[in-house]
Amino acid sequence: MADQNSWFSVGVSEERLSTDGAEKFIEHPGHGAQTSFIGAVRDLNMGRSVEGVSYDCFDPLTKTIFTTLVHKAREKWGQMKVYCWHYKGRLDVKGLSIIIAVSTPHRDEAFQACRFLIEEIKHQAPIWKKEHYVDGDSEWTEGCELCGEDHVHKGHQHTHDH
Repeated sequence: MADQNSWFSVGVSEERLSTDGAEKFIEHPGHGAQTSFIGAVRDLNMGRSVEGVSYDCFDPLTKTIFTTLVHKAREKWGQMKVYCWHYKGRLDVKGLSIIIAVSTPHRDEAFQACRFLIEEIKHQAPIWKKEHYVDGDSEWTEGCELCGEDHVHKGHQHTHDH
């Protein structure tokens, strides 16, 4: 189920995510900039071979947080269209976990709003990630993989993808 109006669409889906719907939703004749963040399951994390990831979340709160964040982005960067959906369930390597797409009249606002949304979602949304490893083991990973450069400076190999 989606929370949607004429300028934003947010939600959690147990159906595979597709970029087609995001691209179509953010189209606007007055917007010359479109940017997106697409999170995909990678095959290696913290030196371990990954075969898949399971995502779980508290749907109502997740959608409320997504809605609050898109409103904050619009307050900060002005007119925009936003598509922000997260997958819930198990994905294999290369499966899409999140799609955030933003269109604005100019590129700077689109880039900034998209970056703001993924960073804040990683910090605020009640979304949990369980990695399934090639060796048969599984474990829930720590939250907040986008906590900034502190992890890099402390020797951790956290990346800025989802």
